[in-house]
Amino acid sequence: MSLLERLHRCTISDLSGFRPWSIGKAQIGWLRHDVADALRHYPTVFAVGDDAVVLQSHLADFDHRTAAVGEVVRALAELGIVQGWRNEAFPVVADYGLPPLLRLERAAVPVFGVKAYGVHMNGYVRDGGRIRLWVGQRAANRQIEPGKLDNLVAGGVPFGLDPMANLVKECGEEAGIEEVLARQAIPVGAISYRMLHQGFLRQDTLFLYDLELPANFEPANTDGEIASFRLMELEEVAEIMTGSEAFKFNVAPVVIDFLVRHGYFKPDQPGYADLAMGLSAFQPGAH
Repeated sequence: MSLLERLHRCTISDLSGFRPWSIGKAQIGWLRHDVADALRHYPTVFAVGDDAVVLQSHLADFDHRTAAVGEVVRALAELGIVQGWRNEAFPVVADYGLPPLLRLERAAVPVFGVKAYGVHMNGYVRDGGRIRLWVGQRAANRQIEPGKLDNLVAGGVPFGLDPMANLVKECGEEAGIEEVLARQAIPVGAISYRMLHQGFLRQDTLFLYDLELPANFEPANTDGEIASFRLMELEEVAEIMTGSEAFKFNVAPVVIDFLVRHGYFKPDQPGYADLAMGLSAFQPGAH
């Protein structure tokens, strides 16, 4: 599979299997039709139509929305629709930077097709003119993409944390990077994608960071999410992405962005323009 095809796998244009749902005039997410129909059993919370779903207008503030939707989410979990309960809340927003409209259990975020935000950090080492990239392998018990290759540090941004605070937390948990070093990470952009994954619609924006690490740095996972780490040559990283499904679905675009920015791919190489411009489809607002 080409790297451009790898990018295209993280997009979806056919939304005929979903219907939008809104809070007031703001569209918040996309519900699979069967999930939307299941919400008909909760008419005090959702007004369900054949083409759209709207949160009932009497749920007019953050606390009431959070409590009412939370009860529905717990009921959907009992029905097996929401799976893999995380006991972690994500903010639900119409767009990043706006006040959150409610707080939602993380496991329900893809079920409700709402926007989610995360941080992904490329940890790398320079050796003269050569760059090598730290790559983690996800633990076999992960709910999403167990055993797949991952960025050195990555994680969803939960309710109550900003991206840098979350990155510092994840750096300590996932790679044993102390705060002083973690705060040297450089924000380098963001990618946004909408894709079908595990039967639901994911709408994610990932804030991207690069962190140059000392040559003697050795990552150490403390939260059990990463089983092992490898310091890889960029050639090997690119070969793995083109020749296998070893990388986690949303890590490939992050790493491709890194390879383009750090000059591993050059303009005189065949397909460079298509690949570089293909990344523009993953910018916030592209969907």
